[in-house]
Amino acid sequence: MLDDTSRAILRHLQADPSIGTPDLAERLRLSPSTVTRRIERMREDGHIKGRKVLIDWVALGYALHVSLRIRLDKTNPRAFDDFLTAARDIPEVLEIQTFLGRVDVRLSVIARNLADYQQIYRRRILALPHIDDIESLMTVSTVQDRRALPL
Repeated sequence: MLDDTSRAILRHLQADPSIGTPDLAERLRLSPSTVTRRIERMREDGHIKGRKVLIDWVALGYALHVSLRIRLDKTNPRAFDDFLTAARDIPEVLEIQTFLGRVDVRLSVIARNLADYQQIYRRRILALPHIDDIESLMTVSTVQDRRALPL
């Protein structure tokens, strides 16, 4: 379990991952060496796995986001492995999730526009192995995109 100080460090890092140790220490009224030791301990314990850069895909010209729910032909024992290996090679696929239930896999796909998506879908997605059914859900708006844990 994390104590209040470690949770406070994580709260600040979630809010501003680029904050430097001296600034973080000042905000928390701790010494920089204490903050450094605690962050290192949380890394060693697996509580912190790294820092990520969040890219605004729309600002880079990728205005379309589509979620594909895919059901695989599970009569083939290699269906999942073959599909996942091939899906990883599509640059526009940002996220791949597997599920138990009616949907086997969800792909998060970006495209510049509808025509670009149509090309990606026809040339790359439909070429993926062992697909039994696909349902496309186009994102209209993102109402909430919370990534921080309530610490």
